Amino acid sequence: MRRDEIVEAARLWLGTPYHHQASLRGVGCDCLGLVRGIWRDLLGDEPEAPPPYTPYWAESLRQETLASAALRHLAPVAITAERRGDVLLFRWREHLPAKHCAILSEPDRIIHAHDGAAVAEVAFTPWWRRHLSHAFSFPGVTD
Repeated sequence: MRRDEIVEAARLWLGTPYHHQASLRGVGCDCLGLVRGIWRDLLGDEPEAPPPYTPYWAESLRQETLASAALRHLAPVAITAERRGDVLLFRWREHLPAKHCAILSEPDRIIHAHDGAAVAEVAFTPWWRRHLSHAFSFPGVTD
């Protein structure tokens, strides 16, 4: 799978309304649902079902549930070396676990879903960069 294919697949989700724990293109998804949907679109069945999770970004479980799941199925990438098509994880405060994910679509753009909006491609601003905690590649990515 090429990086361009991942970005093209992510862009097919643009405009999908936000819906917590959903993952149906054009119908509804949250940030994890977006990544799950891209996995299904490009790789087939999901490797595991996500556990129930809260929509509250600032939840302080003190467990890196999202990052741990990503490590089971994606290849870690240095956050200074992320590339198009990589999955990015964000934490809202340094002491909190990562609770949000996005796809890097261009060096300065991300595609993500968030409460109250539809899936959108937005600028990868310094604010986002400050909150970036992890980066991963889908399995089998080639350039």
